[in-house]
Amino acid sequence: MCGTARWIGGATIAVTTLAGCANYAGIEPQQTLTPISRLSAQQILGHAPVSPAAWPEADWWKQLGDSELDDLIQEALGDSPDIAIAQARLRSANAAIASAKASRLPSLDASADISRSRVSKVEDPQGQGNFYSTSRSLLVSFDYDLDLWGGTRAAWEAALGEARAQEIEFRAAGLTLSVNVARAYVSLADAYATRDVAQRQLDRAQRINDINDELLQAGLNNQSQSLQSRVTAASARQAVESAEQSIRSERISLAILLGKGPDRGEAIPRPTALSPAIAALPSVIPAELIGHRPDVVAARWRVEAASKSIEAAKARFYPNINLSAMAGFRSVLGDYFFSEAAKSGSVTPAISLPIFDGGQLRANLESTDADYDLAVARYNQTIVSALGEVADDITTLQSLDRQRASQQNALESARSAYSLAEERYRAGMADYLDVLSSEQQLLSAEQKLSQLDTQRLDRSVQLVQALGGGLSLDTGAAQGDGGIAPAPGPDATPLD
Repeated sequence: MCGTARWIGGATIAVTTLAGCANYAGIEPQQTLTPISRLSAQQILGHAPVSPAAWPEADWWKQLGDSELDDLIQEALGDSPDIAIAQARLRSANAAIASAKASRLPSLDASADISRSRVSKVEDPQGQGNFYSTSRSLLVSFDYDLDLWGGTRAAWEAALGEARAQEIEFRAAGLTLSVNVARAYVSLADAYATRDVAQRQLDRAQRINDINDELLQAGLNNQSQSLQSRVTAASARQAVESAEQSIRSERISLAILLGKGPDRGEAIPRPTALSPAIAALPSVIPAELIGHRPDVVAARWRVEAASKSIEAAKARFYPNINLSAMAGFRSVLGDYFFSEAAKSGSVTPAISLPIFDGGQLRANLESTDADYDLAVARYNQTIVSALGEVADDITTLQSLDRQRASQQNALESARSAYSLAEERYRAGMADYLDVLSSEQQLLSAEQKLSQLDTQRLDRSVQLVQALGGGLSLDTGAAQGDGGIAPAPGPDATPLD
């Protein structure tokens, strides 16, 4: 065995000197990670209300204040096919880890066989033949790739990084699903509010039509005004039916998100009054956003996986040693099968060295470097888009708050005008049509305020998603150069 070790050591030194025949000189990645310090958002976000505890919680939807929504989201997370798809992808990625890890370990196989055959005269060295021979063997074989340059380890770490990315995307699928359920629920609430206003519009139109019919019968009105009021009432009935259909459609959409049939939507009650999902921004957004957004964390994992793939590709340029051994018994004589004479064994160190491969190794490394550049570019794109989404959501919410304040003033004025019209009507100073006209302004003001409330609720849910929806991963870890977060450490302990 000492001779074998000396042979391996000498051969390694000899072939290493030849490794320059296949080299990767001049092949390097072109892209670099964008430091978070380059992404300025202070002017946009500086005036927003902030709080150190403003990062969304994992069950952020409870801030909306409706227990029915909580039940719906839990049902969706348990039964939706979207979650099942993400879970299957995660299982596949974990299986790839196990496969890559297995390639780093030695393999040990055992085999036993027995065969009986008739020996012909031609096969018999003694020229007799025409007899039966029984061959027996019992062998144990051992195989181990020494992985001198860490290529197999790097491939395992690359698979680990991809699996971690899939794990984060599995959690992202849950976030996306919960956000979609919440937004559909907000839309359902808006459909009910629209239906209520449409019903009141219909009641108003019907009262005007009744008044015009009475005036027509009394000869105090012409038929044109009566026909116009009938058209208005018909349009109001159409608006009510349209609102009813919106309610049915939103219920069906929710049923689909729950992974159920359309009938499931019929059991969903009317939402209660909802509150915004988030009221303030975290105190430090750009620096910590990369640890809260699932897409950013997954993109960073893929950069790490791609860098390990480069290490594995470079390791193929160097010589590698594979050690194989076999021990066991072989015999054609059953009585002597376990005797000293039947023992069999071998040790086979094999060295491989790429000398000339037509450029295949370099092409493979070029492709791997390009994959790394793609992963880095996607990461850079993701963090830019992430910060942009937060800025857009918060500025939209600020604008909606200002619009809502103005519309609230308009609503108060419309209510005062309606009250004054009623007082004048009761005092005999105005007819009932003046009251109905004021009511129309009041209904329009209420409808616009309801629409602004719905937009505000919907944007608050989108902001929750933009902030990561409760994901918190390595947010307390020290940042790398330029504020670039390192890929989170693998849960599995690497093999030494």
